[in-house]
Amino acid sequence: MNAREQADAHVRAMMRWHFDPATGSRYWLERRDRLGFDPVEAVRCVDDLLRFPNLVDELRDVPVEDLIPRGLDATEKVSAVYESGGTTGAPKRFLMFENWFDQYMAWENSHYTDDGQGHTLAVAPSGPHMLGEYSRRIAQARGGIRFSIDLDPRWVKRLIASGDTTGAGTYVDHLVDQAELVLRSQDIAFLITTPPLLARLAERASVRALIEEKVRLVIWTGAHMDPDTLDYLSTELFPKTRFRGSYGSTSVLSGTVQRPDPEGTGDMVFDSYAPYVFYRVVDPSSGRPVEFGSEGAVVMNYLTRYGLVPNSLERDLATRIPSPTGVGDSLRNIRPVAEVDGQKLIEGVY
Repeated sequence: MNAREQADAHVRAMMRWHFDPATGSRYWLERRDRLGFDPVEAVRCVDDLLRFPNLVDELRDVPVEDLIPRGLDATEKVSAVYESGGTTGAPKRFLMFENWFDQYMAWENSHYTDDGQGHTLAVAPSGPHMLGEYSRRIAQARGGIRFSIDLDPRWVKRLIASGDTTGAGTYVDHLVDQAELVLRSQDIAFLITTPPLLARLAERASVRALIEEKVRLVIWTGAHMDPDTLDYLSTELFPKTRFRGSYGSTSVLSGTVQRPDPEGTGDMVFDSYAPYVFYRVVDPSSGRPVEFGSEGAVVMNYLTRYGLVPNSLERDLATRIPSPTGVGDSLRNIRPVAEVDGQKLIEGVY
């Protein structure tokens, strides 16, 4: 079978798994009768997943026990409950299983075998967010120790929403102060942070000099990075440092790999871990895929034995690019939408 045929077979297997009373979770078994179609009979391929409504908002208050598939045995351990950033309302909750995290990280790391070894500094949220544990695993895979500066992105968004830009700025300065202490005293090879925080780190001359001296690779994630800003950071401020993005979402419990850019075009193209996670770029009014090369709304799908999250509409727009496997779409030059349900979106620092 080719990659697309394998993906279609995976979709059918996941429909059987999640909607069989012996293996499915309470949430999906109870939700089945209200879908308006029989997922086992009607969803036979990747494209058929478009039949699912976007149900992700229901995960704001579902008991997490209801999300555990009954077919998992006692060896499958829950690693954590992760929450979305809370940008568009109360956070949504997702169960991360240890085996899935291991599987996903092995796939991602297999694309970056030339990173080398060294210590990592993560200036990123931990708490209920996936990025904290992701940074620990990145450091572990690179044979080093992780240093971390914690932050509460929801507090920053709350300050910005209330008009307290001074308070938000003071909080971010506090993060930069702590990062500077680590960078000054430790041999940091890898820096993991969000684009807004990276920009603030670069504004301080003493921190900028330390990054330029020590950091070999910056991994940016968790927020939007436009091509012009990336070009300025990578060519003007830190020409000796490599930059790599990871785009993902808590709703699919994973990130992406960024394609190499050997021609130096500045295009940022991201591929997902299909067929377990794949994206669609769609017309937000119709829900149908846009043409390749056109911009649309990002829709994510997560299909594993550990969970099912189909047709999750993200708060981002992207240009549709053919994926390497032909399963779903790859994404270029991602940017956030300005409003969600008439409410102005506040990105903050994450």
